[in-house]
Amino acid sequence: MPHARCETGSLIEITSEISNLDELTISRKTLASEKDFALHGEKNGYPDFIYKVSADIFQSIHVEKPPSRRLINYEKDPGLTIPEIKDEKFQRWVYKLAFSALKYQDVLEEMLINSCFYPTQQISIDSTSLVVIMLYDYQDRKFQPRSISEAEQDVIPEVREVEKSLSNFKTKLAAALARCRIKNDAISIDLILPESVRNQERRASSLPLYAWVNVLKTSLEDVTNLLESEGFTKVKCPRELEGLSFCEDRHCQDVLLFPTHLTAKLYEMELVTSYKIVIQDKGRSLAPHSVKVLMNMDDDIVVTNAGSQLTVAHMSTLINQNTSKVFVCGVKAESQQLELKNLFEKMGCKNIKLIPQKFTDIEPIDPRLQKVKVILLVPQCSASGVSNPVDFILNEHGDTTLLQELSQGKVSEEKLKSLAQKQAEELLHAIRFPKVQAIVYSTCSVYPEENEEVVKPVLGRKIEGAKVQPYRLSAPVIPLCCPSEITCATDKFFKIEPSEQVNGCFIAVLTREDLKTNINPQFDPSTAPILNPME
Repeated sequence: MPHARCETGSLIEITSEISNLDELTISRKTLASEKDFALHGEKNGYPDFIYKVSADIFQSIHVEKPPSRRLINYEKDPGLTIPEIKDEKFQRWVYKLAFSALKYQDVLEEMLINSCFYPTQQISIDSTSLVVIMLYDYQDRKFQPRSISEAEQDVIPEVREVEKSLSNFKTKLAAALARCRIKNDAISIDLILPESVRNQERRASSLPLYAWVNVLKTSLEDVTNLLESEGFTKVKCPRELEGLSFCEDRHCQDVLLFPTHLTAKLYEMELVTSYKIVIQDKGRSLAPHSVKVLMNMDDDIVVTNAGSQLTVAHMSTLINQNTSKVFVCGVKAESQQLELKNLFEKMGCKNIKLIPQKFTDIEPIDPRLQKVKVILLVPQCSASGVSNPVDFILNEHGDTTLLQELSQGKVSEEKLKSLAQKQAEELLHAIRFPKVQAIVYSTCSVYPEENEEVVKPVLGRKIEGAKVQPYRLSAPVIPLCCPSEITCATDKFFKIEPSEQVNGCFIAVLTREDLKTNINPQFDPSTAPILNPME
């Protein structure tokens, strides 16, 4: 099927709609924050391979429309594989470029048709995704040419061909973008996006950067002194973060917050490169701290998902390196085992044990796990509470196919049902371990289907043939810091709604109904700790 026909018009009519190309580009709000801009460097384009890999990602997760709504056609290649990129900066570039193009897929396709780029340009259908990716970046550069050194990259002829074709249509593409904005009565083109996506971008634009202190390599006091010696100022709360500043988190004593615009600077600091502080979403720090409250000095723990590598490491740093072990499930591939061992060694973690089997394939009476008293269940989730999904999913080794639905501001019922089913299977398996006394269930989802509706069915459920007490829901073990958290905790779940200060998360603490077991005696399952609420 050929591409749809273009809407024709005289060059004079097209040109008359353009007064200033700077005003016609998609709003820079599409870059979630100064953090993204810093990671991109100056807006002078990318090396050829970034466009090519990003196009492959877009090809694999773009929205496939029904024939009646389809403006342009994409190659169908079920065997497409995404090249692995080890460099974290380049990895974020390719995924953020693909995610931005996904959000504006409708606008970009309309530009290509209304400008008559298609079907007049004889570009193979194999390159359609590349055209969309490069068009998004081209307009984001205000339709200015790339300005990067040829010596710094390998030339890819396909990329250069698409670049030349887009450049030849510069004026018509800009006019098509202007008409799209006018048709939608939008002051800026980002207002065409669904409200949920615009809200996500707004929150992400001011979301602080969170980092936990690796106490195996340094201390909070030493980190504070070092930061202050380098010109940072310690402030009292997140609302005061600006310039070179940082503050302590109220929920987790080892977590620091920084203004989002300092991301590039922090990633280059020795504190981060040597793993003395570790950049990670706050929601993933709350779960290990919840587990810590439940443990005795010599208890072991199981972490069910090996994808959240930094959560595993954080858990390790919070417990005794000599008397307690952290067992991590699902590390089957030898390459993954080597990668994790290397990472944990760099971070100073000596008490982590890798298990090849999936958590649900491990027998509850496995002799390796007889000292395990707490299970930390961090299942794959929709990440619907996250305002910066690309950073989060890459950091947590999550499901990148979720980016398609998150780019539209919602997760489909089918995907939600699939995730919830797997989450329920893992939780049902967790309650079968007879020596375990507590389970911490944690997601970064805002959907009850992945949260309360997964947890409630297992409460009070007895395991046939087992002589252990069933589980009940215990009060949150994380200090409650504001009225909204106290209100949410009335049903004993710990919930944070996504905001401009923090991503959303959900935590449930399940303990045995009979607490005459070896759980931490200082833990009170009936009362949540409360700090002075923030003003």
